[in-house]
Amino acid sequence: MRLPSSIFVSVSLFTAETTAALYLSSTYRSAGDQIWQGLTLLFTLVPSVLVQLTLTFIHRDLSRDRPLILLLHILQLGPIVRCLEAFCIYGSVGRVEEPYVSITRKKQMPRGGQSEEVERQVGQAEGKLFTHRAAFARTSVIQAFLGSAPQLTLQLYICVLQQGMSIGRGTLMVISLLSIVYGALRCNILAIKIKYDDYEVDVRPMAYLCIFLWRSFEIATRVVVLVLFSSVLQLWVLPVVLLNFLVFFLYPWILFWQSHSPFPENIEKTLTRVGTTIVLCLLTFLYAGINMFCWSAVQVKLNDPDLINKSQNWYRMAVYYMLRFVENASLLLLWYIYKTDFYNFICAPLLVLQLLVAYAIAIFFMLVFYQFCHPCRRLFSSSMTQGLWNCSSLLCLMCNSASPQNRPIGKAVLEPPSPTEPANDRARDTASDTTDDMPNDTSYDMLNDTIYDIPNEMGNNIEGGINGDVSLSVSCNA
Repeated sequence: MRLPSSIFVSVSLFTAETTAALYLSSTYRSAGDQIWQGLTLLFTLVPSVLVQLTLTFIHRDLSRDRPLILLLHILQLGPIVRCLEAFCIYGSVGRVEEPYVSITRKKQMPRGGQSEEVERQVGQAEGKLFTHRAAFARTSVIQAFLGSAPQLTLQLYICVLQQGMSIGRGTLMVISLLSIVYGALRCNILAIKIKYDDYEVDVRPMAYLCIFLWRSFEIATRVVVLVLFSSVLQLWVLPVVLLNFLVFFLYPWILFWQSHSPFPENIEKTLTRVGTTIVLCLLTFLYAGINMFCWSAVQVKLNDPDLINKSQNWYRMAVYYMLRFVENASLLLLWYIYKTDFYNFICAPLLVLQLLVAYAIAIFFMLVFYQFCHPCRRLFSSSMTQGLWNCSSLLCLMCNSASPQNRPIGKAVLEPPSPTEPANDRARDTASDTTDDMPNDTSYDMLNDTIYDIPNEMGNNIEGGINGDVSLSVSCNA
């Protein structure tokens, strides 16, 4: 049984960031900066409350007689208690013989076109640790993108305005950046395990390294671009942020409305329709928060029983990164045009070039991950290179068909087609029609038929941690 190190890292980042934020807010209060103090506390307490609610929901503490645990969650100490509980479970493994075990069946990665199914016994202790790991994977994503990302943006903006950085603020910014990158990494791993639940997934160290570098360059570049733009055009940053947020918040609901599917009722048996709606809104809210700063590895699909889109859509990913690159370049161009005298001591063109190159490096590491380091790349029906090449070919054909030089003008519009039309034009039209009908995504149906069937309350806990609480997960596109 593996050491629950991911739980320790999550709790350490949560505790360190909360402590640094409280200390920094006290310095703002001493300096009389009440606005900065209020915003710093807001981006600390709101995600902390959401983390407590998520842990309580996943472990079903409201339906169990555990008043002390609920009190500790109210005091915002829930993650620390859960971490100690997980390590106590890990330390007790092997000391007492477990009366019940469950049998799980997982497929191995196909070799030579064949995949073998392996059975494994899972005891109660290992099942409880699985529930703890799943809960902290979700809370790490919530803490990263609803707390750490806004916090890092705020503190960097204050540094630009005050033209300086204190030790407390620098410490909080470093911890926040690590928390965001770690949350994005957990989101990627969580998405892989949800999509390929039938398979035994083994994530290699090189995969972790590629994800870490990919997310570090992507998130750091995005935060710097937003701060630079907001420092010169304060009134325009709000429409930019709201437009980004509303697009990604409403996008899953629009797809759900177009599918004409019934309203999801299988999220949690104890939830009413109003409660289910609130949970779905929180899920799409988190999805929008992730896509504000980076590509979400978990694609929300409200008409799916698991609320997660298990298909790998290269076209959607390519469109996202192209539009995001254009948006970052546009915001940097506006900053360069309207920059103040404060930025005279730096080389503005060089800074713009460095940021654009950093975002390109992030895309490079993403391509390396999906092409060479993805643990389930053998299950892809088409490689990422082929998928992105098809996407770019389709976009080029669309641009060529929409260009003015390909449109008839003047009297040519009224003239009938010439009987001696060149053969290459007809071939080009045929190729365009064929390409438009070409699928842009690769889909696989991964039926989640493997649950931990442990009796009594342990079975309920693990089943809820795996299938019942996906509504509060985010996971990130694998």
